Amino acid sequence: MELPFICIVSLTLLLSISTSSHAQIAKAPALSPTPAPAPAPDFVNLRVLLSVAGPFHTFLSYLESTKVIDTFQDQANNTEEGITLFVPKDSAFASQKKPSLSNLTDDQLKSLCLFHALPHYYTLSDFKNLSNMSPVSTFAGGEYTVNFTDITGTAHLSSGWTDTKVSSSVHATDPVAVYQIDKVLLPEAIFGTDIPPTPAPAPAPDISPAADSPSGVSETGFSSTASKPSSSPKLSSSWSHLVLAASSGMLVVLL
Repeated sequence: MELPFICIVSLTLLLSISTSSHAQIAKAPALSPTPAPAPAPDFVNLRVLLSVAGPFHTFLSYLESTKVIDTFQDQANNTEEGITLFVPKDSAFASQKKPSLSNLTDDQLKSLCLFHALPHYYTLSDFKNLSNMSPVSTFAGGEYTVNFTDITGTAHLSSGWTDTKVSSSVHATDPVAVYQIDKVLLPEAIFGTDIPPTPAPAPAPDISPAADSPSGVSETGFSSTASKPSSSPKLSSSWSHLVLAASSGMLVVLL
């Protein structure tokens, strides 16, 4: 009798231990999965972007000759601030006559290129806030500032020498924004503050009043002589009488 009793007690103890272990396992909190890290922003190759968009070949050649393209590339992909570029079209450089860019030193040309960028990523909607912060420092720093004005949702830029606007968005994905402008931004820090006045617009051509109708032509477009009775019927009648009288005389003579 003792052996079965011992077996029963042993089984009871084993069952209680197993049940207790199972309850502890069931009550253990489930571990939440570790969230995946945010994907890194896509690498933007500014050389490739400016060479296929645009035409921005002139501006790209200046960026490459001054090595500013490397500065912009580092800012675009190795900082949290990002970058905003204002890129003039080739036609903007072609039409830039005075002041000329051909007389700039290497340092001035480098500053001119840096002047076309902001050391932060801005969307089109951000320019409205920038208009309240003008003047805004550019990548060139120091006195190289630009003023922003929002006109019915379009961003206008002014550098003293230049007034232009953002005409299109080339690329606008954080951390790189590239916007097309129609003129080259000329900083006062290079070209001075003696800015020639903007020429007045050409006067509108005078529009002469419609000339009077020529004499002899009525308002209906017909000649006024047409309304006068012709004298040709009277002449025809006189000639008829003369011819008839002459014929009568010849008949008398013949008879």
